[in-house]
Amino acid sequence: MEARHWREHLPAGSVFRVEDLTARRSLTAAWAEVWGANPSAPLIYDVGAGTEARWVTAGEFEERTRLAAARFVALGLQAGDRVLWSTGSSLDAVVANVGILRAGLVAVPANAAYTSRELGHIVTDVRPAAAVVDHPDRARWVTEAATSPLVVLSVDLQAVGGGGNQPTPATREDGSPRGRTLDASSPEDPALIAYTSGTTGAPKGAVLTHGNILANSESVALTWRWQSDDRLVHALPIFHGHGLCVALYTSLLRGSSVVLLPRFDADAVLDAAAAHRATLFFGVPTMYHRLAASLRVGELSRLRLAVSGSAPLAADLHRRIGELASTAVLERYGMTETLMTISNPYDGDRRPGTVGFGFPGVDVRLDGEEILVRGPTVFAGYFERPAATAEKMDDGWFHTGDLAQLEDGYVAIMGRSSDLIVSGGYNVYPVEVEDILLLHPSVAEVAVTGTPSDEWGEAVTAWVVPDGPPPTREDLAAFTADLLAPYKRPRLLHIVDALPRNAMGKVRRVDLH
Repeated sequence: MEARHWREHLPAGSVFRVEDLTARRSLTAAWAEVWGANPSAPLIYDVGAGTEARWVTAGEFEERTRLAAARFVALGLQAGDRVLWSTGSSLDAVVANVGILRAGLVAVPANAAYTSRELGHIVTDVRPAAAVVDHPDRARWVTEAATSPLVVLSVDLQAVGGGGNQPTPATREDGSPRGRTLDASSPEDPALIAYTSGTTGAPKGAVLTHGNILANSESVALTWRWQSDDRLVHALPIFHGHGLCVALYTSLLRGSSVVLLPRFDADAVLDAAAAHRATLFFGVPTMYHRLAASLRVGELSRLRLAVSGSAPLAADLHRRIGELASTAVLERYGMTETLMTISNPYDGDRRPGTVGFGFPGVDVRLDGEEILVRGPTVFAGYFERPAATAEKMDDGWFHTGDLAQLEDGYVAIMGRSSDLIVSGGYNVYPVEVEDILLLHPSVAEVAVTGTPSDEWGEAVTAWVVPDGPPPTREDLAAFTADLLAPYKRPRLLHIVDALPRNAMGKVRRVDLH
C-alpha cells in the first residue's frame, strides 16, 4: 500500500527532479555559497553568555566557522576523523559543529543530558579523535572512557581535560587551514554519526552522509516553502536531529535567520517571536502542550508556520491549538536513520492524527502495517554493524518498525512493532531503564512501558514487583539521577504483585496498562 505521492507537496508549476536534492554536493559547500552571496545578512541571534545579545551576520559566521575548521586541522585531525559533540544550545556550539563539517570531519552528536555511563558507551563505540563538550564533568567522562588518544575541547575550542596546549592554526591569507580544502566533502562522505537506541541492544550509530543531510534540508525547504526572509525561533536541543538537521541546517541553507534560545520556555518563545518578527517555530508535542496552556497561545498566529515532530501530536491538542491560535500546526514524521520522511502538506489539509505523506524524493509504502521508506535521505548504515544494517534494509527500502494505517492516502501512525518509548521527543529503550531499576534494593522485578501523555507523548512508566517495602516514585527518581538522563527516568510508578509473562517466561509489556 502506498501513501499519496510526494509530488503533491510541490508548489504549482514547480520543476523538480530527485537528483536536484544533492546537486550542490554537500551542505557545507551550499552554505558557503549562500554566505558569500549576502555576507551582511543577519544569520543567528546570539542571546549572549555574559555579553550583549546581538545578531551575527552570515559573513562573520563564515569566518568563525572557517577558523574553527582550521583549529581542528591544527590539532592533526584528518578528514573522516570522528569528533564527539555534546553541548547545550549556544552560538559557540553551532560554530564548532559547522567547523567540524567544513573540515571534512564527522560530527557525533550526543545528548547533553547523558550520564557518564551513557556517554561512555558512545565514546568506546565510535572512538573519536576529539570531543567538544561544554561541562567539566563531560570532559572527565570522555577522557575516562576513551580507549585511544583524543583531545577534549571546550565549546569555544580551547583544550581541556588533559588535551594539552592547543596548537595555533596555520592558515592561508583567506583564513582557511593550510593543508586542507574546506567544504570539499562528496555526497557519499559521512557527515554525522547519530546514536539511536533503535529497538534492540545497545545504542547504535546511524551514519548520515553529506548527501543525506543535504537532501533532507533541500526537501524540507521545498515542502515548507522556506525562504531567505524567514526567521525561526529555535528552542530545540541542537544535539537532536530535529533541532540540528531540520531547524538549524535548513536555516543555514536558505540563508534565513535564527533566534537561538538556550532552552524552551513558552513565554521566551512568544517574546522572541514578537520581538524579532519571527515566521517559524518548530517544537515537540510537550512544547505545544505548554504553549496551549499559556494565556498567550493566541500569539502563535503571528507565525507563518508551526511544525510539530519527534513524537505523535495528540489530535485533540492539534485541534485545541487551532481553535485558540487560529493556527493549523503542521505535523511531520522522521527518524534518525531516515531524517525527514513524511509531512502534512503546507498548502493542503493538515489532518489531526496523521503525519501526511512522503517528502519530495522520499517514497513511502506500507508492508502490512509497517512503514517502509526509500530515498536519498536514508542513512548509509549503522556504524561498524553490517548485520544490523542488513536486518533493516530490503532492496533499498528501510524498515522503520513503526506501524501505520492510510487514511485517504495520509499516513496515520498507530504504534510501533517494538517496545520503544518516545518521551518528550526522545527515544527510551525499556530494557536499559529496567536494568538500572533492578539495581535498586527494593525492586525485585520491573517492566518499563510508555503511557500515553498529552504533555510528553509517552510517559516512562515503571511496573515494579517490590522486594520488601515498595519504593516510591521519588525513591526511584533519586536512585536514577546519576544513572539515567532525565527523560529516561520513570514519571509513573505502579506497584504490582507479578508481571504478566508468556509460556516462555518473557514479560508481556502489551498486557501492562
